[in-house]
Amino acid sequence: MSSFPLKGNFQRNRISFIIPDIPSRKGRGYPGEVQVIHLFALISPLSRRGRRGVSFQWSSPMPKHDPMDRTSGFLKKNLETLPPKKRIEYVNRRLRGIIHYAYKHSIAVKNKFDSVGLKPKDIQTVKDLEKIPITKKTELIELQKKNLPFGGFEGLPKTELRRIYVSPGPIYEPGEADYDELGWAQGMVAAGFRPGDMAVNTFSYHMVPFALQMIDNSLHRIGCITIPAGTGNTEQQVNILKALKANAYCGTPSFLLIIAERAEEMGFDLRKDLNLRVGLVATEMLPESLRSKLEQKFGMVIQQGYGTADIGCLGYECLRKNGMHVPDDKIVEIVDPSTGKQVGPGKAGEIVATTFNKVYPLIRFGTGDLSILTETPCPCGRTSSRLVKILGRADQSTKLRGLFIHPGQVDEVASKHPQILKVQVVLTRKEHKDDMTFKVELKEEVLQPEKLKSEIERSIRDVMKVRGDVQFVSKGAIPEGAKKIEDQRTWE
Repeated sequence: MSSFPLKGNFQRNRISFIIPDIPSRKGRGYPGEVQVIHLFALISPLSRRGRRGVSFQWSSPMPKHDPMDRTSGFLKKNLETLPPKKRIEYVNRRLRGIIHYAYKHSIAVKNKFDSVGLKPKDIQTVKDLEKIPITKKTELIELQKKNLPFGGFEGLPKTELRRIYVSPGPIYEPGEADYDELGWAQGMVAAGFRPGDMAVNTFSYHMVPFALQMIDNSLHRIGCITIPAGTGNTEQQVNILKALKANAYCGTPSFLLIIAERAEEMGFDLRKDLNLRVGLVATEMLPESLRSKLEQKFGMVIQQGYGTADIGCLGYECLRKNGMHVPDDKIVEIVDPSTGKQVGPGKAGEIVATTFNKVYPLIRFGTGDLSILTETPCPCGRTSSRLVKILGRADQSTKLRGLFIHPGQVDEVASKHPQILKVQVVLTRKEHKDDMTFKVELKEEVLQPEKLKSEIERSIRDVMKVRGDVQFVSKGAIPEGAKKIEDQRTWE
């Protein structure tokens, strides 16, 4: 076992790699240990309070093409491999702690408890969470409108925050000064990311918390160097990957495919000219056909993670690729969307999550996503429950190119143009890329339809933060009672 400490002010930190079956040099070995080779790196601090070490374990021979073994490893092995009984005790203990804290420090949580006559002592186990009403994203938006910026869910004064992020909705999220959530860092280590890796982060850094707050901080936590590339500028991204020999990718799978296609158009051999070895993708579905295609093109391994901007990481794959492990600082329930009652392992329902984060203690947050939870043992050694896969949405809200879109945004776009009678958004997918068509019925014919089309498309970009194509249709083409967002995409 080796440790990667992250303490001090730009101090030289020792990274210890334990190499089996190599005799220790005279006078340099440790009693009872195999040889330990020490490397040093300049690491900036993540926190004024410092961090505990990040533990990794290697057990397989190092491949010739890569000096680092990426086939096994843990961020916090003792926590991630807790025996089932110990895990239940740990989760329930953490749950009781956050419930008492949130009731005392979060106005919104206290109001929710008081509305149904609950006290913190009434919540002792995960099963007791059923007593608490679920907070839906739509409710969160309305609460924030009444009590800016966080709807009263914050667990500390705004003056102690470092940033305030803004997601489409708008929804405001607090950015704590010291980001110490486990999930994304656990997922990176499980995916094969290692200290010293150079990772290109292609998630959007603009206003939303995911790229900077969650991914960037997690990469730094495990000792990786981050290239904050953000979205777009595909040719420049290809040149950066080649020039800097970045070996890790964070972003959407569809954008990695765009990078691959652009690099091939530029005449590059993806395996020889680029150096990608590992990838963590999120914010959109990952069909197995697309994963296989990208892994074969780049000669890399790609794992996926799942979460929301509101509550963070809720699942990450290990190299076994048999579901997404629930992080050790979250509780995930699968519930009947109509009753809020837990449905148990192996049954489909809505993902409802509770975080142990005291800065933003969301309790029973309804994601709107559907999945199945399994508690069968995983050969990787982790003992947390796993989300088998994301099955779709429980409502009409959905993700497009990594961003949530919801019916309220569709109505807001329509309200900006009095010529519109009725609208419907249709989502389709072709060659692993999403398309959005904004179908519009007009009250009457207009003199300059192309001008109106451009104006509506500009409103779509401003309100929904994604691009869409406007299609004018005849009156009656959109049936009465039709879904505001019709998602026709399919994944294997």
